[in-house]
Amino acid sequence: MEFLDTLSQPMVQRALLAACMAGMVCGLLGCFVVLRNMSLIGDALSHAVLPGVVVGFLLAGAVSSALFLGAVAAGLFAAVAITWIQRAAPTKPDAVIGIVFTAMFSLGVMGISHLSKSQGVHLDLKDYLFGSMFGAQNEDLVLSAVILAVTVGSIAFFYRWLFATTIQPVVARTMGMPVQAVHYFLMLLLSFAVVSALRTVGVILVVALLVTPAATALLLTKRLQNAIVLSGLLGFAAAFGGFMAAVWLDTTPGPAMAVVSALGYAAAVLFAPEGGLLPKWLGRRSQRRRIDWEDAVKLSLRLEKNGALTGAALQSEGGYSPQQAQWLVKQLCRIGWLSQDTNGTLSLTEEGRTKANRLVYAHRLWETYLVEKLGLSADRIHEEAEKYEHLLPDELLEEIDRQLRYPRFDPHGSEIPREGESGASG
Repeated sequence: MEFLDTLSQPMVQRALLAACMAGMVCGLLGCFVVLRNMSLIGDALSHAVLPGVVVGFLLAGAVSSALFLGAVAAGLFAAVAITWIQRAAPTKPDAVIGIVFTAMFSLGVMGISHLSKSQGVHLDLKDYLFGSMFGAQNEDLVLSAVILAVTVGSIAFFYRWLFATTIQPVVARTMGMPVQAVHYFLMLLLSFAVVSALRTVGVILVVALLVTPAATALLLTKRLQNAIVLSGLLGFAAAFGGFMAAVWLDTTPGPAMAVVSALGYAAAVLFAPEGGLLPKWLGRRSQRRRIDWEDAVKLSLRLEKNGALTGAALQSEGGYSPQQAQWLVKQLCRIGWLSQDTNGTLSLTEEGRTKANRLVYAHRLWETYLVEKLGLSADRIHEEAEKYEHLLPDELLEEIDRQLRYPRFDPHGSEIPREGESGASG
């Protein structure tokens, strides 16, 4: 009940709306930050705006537009300073970033301390470092909405330039694109993003919304347009979820948003369809299982030719334990490569025989290719052929067969089976 009462307060609703818009802005720009390896610059800008906030306050007081202009000016100054020093001085880029942002951040802290002591002005440094749940005013909402609209419009209008200079800056430069101008324009948008998140997230944790949703989106999709949209939605979700958690737990919203965003990234690392740890583990497990089945069906073909296809023979020849042999027989029957009558007699199905012959064909053809085309010794090729017989696609096998002029025998003198023919184990 207390949770709902808190959410019903106008100041909390304003803060929530401002946080969600800030999360979307940071998420939309984050993909370019991550792909350009500019995460440290995003962190630098978030810290470097603090002296601009102090200057804006000195000139016009606690007016959102004044603080905004001061912060943006400080952010642009930091971006230009970092770029100029990287070119003019023999200093590593990450060192330059560290020097500039720590110097400007320190100036901001000193400025706030001076205002508090000399003029009795209450500028709570903690609110700018970690965000303030109740700091957003109506003017802040208008400012955040304008920043969101400008960001969306800029990405849509300048997408071709942003894409080219992010993915292939050298090619973009040869095509006559203003790479440096696009870089500074992106710095301007990043300054806007930092300022929009200043109230709710704070300068220290704004980098979490710039980097984490984008990194999560890039794990889930490789198409940049989709990643930008998804990153914006994830930034919105991190801001909304983190704010709700902050209200529920009665804590500062900025850290809560960063934690929620990090949890989303962790979930993507584990469950992303293509690059997630769990799908990759399941894929490797499925591949190992498929290879076990294929080895067993190829062995079954050899045992059938010798008139000894039984579960005991499969266990003995394959080196399986009784449980493994029983499991393999069950699985091969289930997928239709083996059949077993009521007396327990095993036999290869037509599908199983075709599969086994294809494996023998791939094994012996690859051995022939290794000897004739690569000059390897015939006594050193069996293990590699055992591995690649499971991996070679039909199109590649057909091309190898054509290059070898459709050989009848492998380097060991064994016949290479063709379609409709039977073969023995490789």
